[in-house]
Amino acid sequence: MSKKSLIGIIGGSGLDNPDILSGARDEAVKTPYGDTSSPLKRGVIEGADVVLIARHGREHTVPPSQVNFRANISALKNSGCTHILATTAVGSLRQEIKRGDLVIIDQFIDFTKQRKMSFHESFEPHKPVHQSMAEPFDKTLRDLLIEECKLKKFSFHPKGTVITIEGPRFSTRAESLMFRNWGADIINMSISTEASLASEAGIPYAAVAMSTDYDCWKTDEEPVSWDAIAKVFADNAQKVTSLLKSVIGKIG
Repeated sequence: MSKKSLIGIIGGSGLDNPDILSGARDEAVKTPYGDTSSPLKRGVIEGADVVLIARHGREHTVPPSQVNFRANISALKNSGCTHILATTAVGSLRQEIKRGDLVIIDQFIDFTKQRKMSFHESFEPHKPVHQSMAEPFDKTLRDLLIEECKLKKFSFHPKGTVITIEGPRFSTRAESLMFRNWGADIINMSISTEASLASEAGIPYAAVAMSTDYDCWKTDEEPVSWDAIAKVFADNAQKVTSLLKSVIGKIG
């Protein structure tokens, strides 16, 4: 690459541990959009410079609907990030996407209601800006994630459509069934917002999702709960950490 890469990692629930970095140090940042969810943690993974931010704060104190996504993406851009890799917990809307499976997301449906989805609060006269989002996730990063999943023989799905809801509540069964009918494969509370803002910021962005539950569409199982999500993450987080390390080594 013509310039040295700096990879931003947005760590989702259970995957925001700064211990994966060597030489880690905190970096306070200010943005025009307010405070970030957590201080940036700068360090090195597999010889590549990395900046980590905890989407929900390091102690998971920031609800999904209150995450300052604009500040988080702005901070990563201002720190010089050339790529962003995001991790996220998701509910599965498909029988074949099992607990612990990884999904390399390729599309999203945005079902949020009250978020700041754009850096643009006004346009210059006669210069409107409408971001193209036909392919919202970077193909090169997705290909790297897919190839590493194959090499590691992980149970994974090379594509999937995520529907992002506002949260922090989970879906009703009627909503879960509707999302399935819309063509969504997985559900979470963050990715569409991040992907949109990363696109506006001009930073290649990709997300790896871990399926932790079946939302509530399956009537033969208990509806999703936070305790169930946390257990699946605890059992499988090392897979995503290993994946990120391998991919970051190939980017940087």
